[in-house]
Amino acid sequence: MTDTPFHSGFAALVGRPNVGKSTLLNQLLGEKVVITSDKPQTTRNRIQGILTTDNSQIVFVDTPGIHVARSRINRLMVESALGAVRDVDVVLFLVEADAEPHREENALLEVLAKATAPVLLVINKIDRVPKETLLARMAAYGTAHPFREIVPVSALSGDGVEHLARVVSEYLPEGPPYFPDDQLTDVPERFIVAEMVREQVFRLTRDEIPYSVAVTVDSFSERPGQDLVAISATIHVERDSQKGVIIGQRGAMLKKIGSNARRQIETFLNSRVFLELFVKVSRGWSESPGKLREFGYE
Repeated sequence: MTDTPFHSGFAALVGRPNVGKSTLLNQLLGEKVVITSDKPQTTRNRIQGILTTDNSQIVFVDTPGIHVARSRINRLMVESALGAVRDVDVVLFLVEADAEPHREENALLEVLAKATAPVLLVINKIDRVPKETLLARMAAYGTAHPFREIVPVSALSGDGVEHLARVVSEYLPEGPPYFPDDQLTDVPERFIVAEMVREQVFRLTRDEIPYSVAVTVDSFSERPGQDLVAISATIHVERDSQKGVIIGQRGAMLKKIGSNARRQIETFLNSRVFLELFVKVSRGWSESPGKLREFGYE
């Protein structure tokens, strides 16, 4: 029995697209619960990952990247990220060690200047730069905002990630855990399955295709005694030409998307998976309030 008080609370991961927020969250949790790719704006929803230790529970909120938003779905993404800053106990502002400060980061710093929660600067990708460059980045950002702490990490290798978790826990209020200690996320399995399918579309198709794609899970059923989960999902695109790219010649691309996604889903569910994918043209879904609600974005 320990006399150390228990701390619990919420920590938002914010930053511009593709700085490694989702990779960092997966590394913190020790398991993949959010999708990643080398394309920006992969994350569309605020997703909570839960890290529980002997003395603390940190509910991390992974947010969409802050960017100049033009479409309705992109505006929703940015509003979601900015809303997270107002709703948490601590904010983690993630930047890249190997990149100059970006204008979108300057705009976000103006928002963070009004935040009531403490703001920590997390400098990611430290494995890509020499020590002198890292120190220069830390100094430059340190003059741009009065960060409570500056924590260098490599989300890819895990360097500094445990230290980051300890630092975050020190800024949380005392209180009981919000979730059971074996729970890693608050999103349902069906959501993660849909995201794993969407991740493969991001990874395997041309640049313009992923941003017009949404995925819905139509059925999800366990077959008792067979160690098998049967899943049916639909990949929604906005134009007929995009449907052709997703399906590919003689169905080759859709088969590859399904095969890659199935392997990840099997690891996540710890079960054999039968995955059936369909492709449907849902014209203008990214600008339609009804479709955005149907697909889980509003």
